[in-house]
Formats: sequence, C-alpha cells, structure tokens
Amino acid sequence: MIEIQNVSMVFKQAGMSGGEGFKALDDISITIPEGCIYGFLGSNGAGKSTLMRMLCGVYKTELGSIRIDGRDVYDNAAAKGDIFFVNDETVQFTTFTLDGLRKYYRSYYDSFSDETFDRLVAKLGLPTDKRLAEFSKGMKRQAVVIIGLSCMTKYIMLDEAFDGLDPAMRKVVKNMIVDEMLDRQATLIVSSHNVAEINELCDRAMLIHKGKLIFADEIDEIQGGFRKVQLARAGSPVAREELEALGLEIMQYSALGSVIQAVVRGTEEDIMRKLSSVKTDITELIPLTLEEIFIYELEARGYGSAELK
Repeated sequence: MIEIQNVSMVFKQAGMSGGEGFKALDDISITIPEGCIYGFLGSNGAGKSTLMRMLCGVYKTELGSIRIDGRDVYDNAAAKGDIFFVNDETVQFTTFTLDGLRKYYRSYYDSFSDETFDRLVAKLGLPTDKRLAEFSKGMKRQAVVIIGLSCMTKYIMLDEAFDGLDPAMRKVVKNMIVDEMLDRQATLIVSSHNVAEINELCDRAMLIHKGKLIFADEIDEIQGGFRKVQLARAGSPVAREELEALGLEIMQYSALGSVIQAVVRGTEEDIMRKLSSVKTDITELIPLTLEEIFIYELEARGYGSAELK
C-alpha cells in the first residue's frame, strides 16, 4: 500500500530563507490500499501534480513521509521499478517513435511486456514508426498510456491521463486501463478535472484545495456524507438559523417563498434525526453527485463558482 503521512511541500523562492516560500502541500495524510483505483481531485493549482511527483520520487519528501510497500521512493531505483508515472505533458517524447519508446523503457523496466505492448498498439491502431511529433495530442496520450501499461508495474499514476481524447476514445482508453489493472491487481492513481470521470472510474478519492486535504475516503462514503435538503412550510420558510440551531452543518442555503433548499453535511439518518423536531409540510432529502460535492466544498472555501461551471 501507499502511506502518506503529514506531508508538506514548500517551494523555496529566490531571496527567501528558512521555511519561507510557496506551500504547495500542507500536512497531507492518506492511505491508498493495494489494488484500488484512487482519484485525485482538486482546484487548479491545488497540489495534485506535486503530490504525484513526490509519490514517484521526482520530488524529495522533506516534511512528513511517503512509503510505498514500506519503502521510501526518492533515490530508490528498486522502488521506482514498481511505479510508472504518466505526466500531464508529452513534449519530452516528441522525438521518439512508439517503437523507440518501447526500446527506451524496456531498458529500464525488466518487467516490460512486448506482448502487452503489441496487443494494445493493435487495439488502438497507432503507427509504431512515426515520431510522436506527428501525432495529435490525443494520440500522444494514448501512446504514453500504452507504454505505462506495458511496463507492467505494480503502481501506475496518470496525471490528467485522458486530456486531449475525444469522448469515444476516452471510453476505449479508460476500459483498456481498467481491464489491464484489474487483470494483475495493480493500483491506479489518476487525477482529472473531470469529476464525473473520477466518479465513474475510481473506488476512492481525495479532494485537496490550496494544498490542504478536504476529504479522502471511499466514494460511496463521501457521497453518503452529504444531502440536499428541501423543506416546505406554509406561512414562513425554515430559516438557516433554525437549522443551524439543530446542529446541522449548512454548506449552502436558499429560500423561494415557503420552500427552502440547503446543502447539509451529514448522513441521511443524522440529518433526519435532527430535523424531526421541525414541523414542515414537505421534507425531502436528495443525494448529491461527487461533482456537486466538489463544487459545494470549494465554494464554501471561497473558490469562485464562475471558475467551476
């Protein structure tokens, strides 16, 4: 498993001393179980890519600890042999052909599978003798994913892995990745700005904002911890203060006539128990999608709604 404990990352800036600088990650602690598909969610610049780079040993962990199967990764070639990281940029591969990439990574990964490479190339129909500079953005992404899966590592990390793919190809590539990972019980970590995609693909997810962890859990548990509450009461709407006096944590509140709608943090059972003393004509609780939770959590922290929609 992957154990991330109290990890912070500060990028020092020229002329600054001591602990001064930009704090990209602030005391992050999560555990990623073996064999799961884990989603990294966050606002732009939240620290998702920074954490991925720390996980695969590009950045050194100086505050806190990251251990993969009990081992530190930074400057550890054996540990890195179990990890493949698909960066959100592909410009570094443009001088290679796909066959050239195969030879390059086969020299570093003893586990590289030519059978897997040939099968996936045939499935996606990519040319192996053209330089990636001639590929479209989506084709470059497909090529690097093929290489990552062919290295047969225990862990694969995909940073914006589906960027540049059209909807039909996104589905093909997602299914291909999931099938390959499940067949060998590998662990997949994926970041995406498409929250619905994370919801569809992942077992677990975390949300970070400005380097701070907002939540990390199984997706079913995350969705079970929020409800949209609709209450109707003739005469006067149920006031926000009335709900908060019951101990309900209100993330968003609006009223239209006698009907109010509130986004509330808590399980359905807990919310209904607290609402039992409020007399209403209609009480309705509606589950939230992961995307709605993402939006409400970030709006509650001052992230502009115009940037989210």
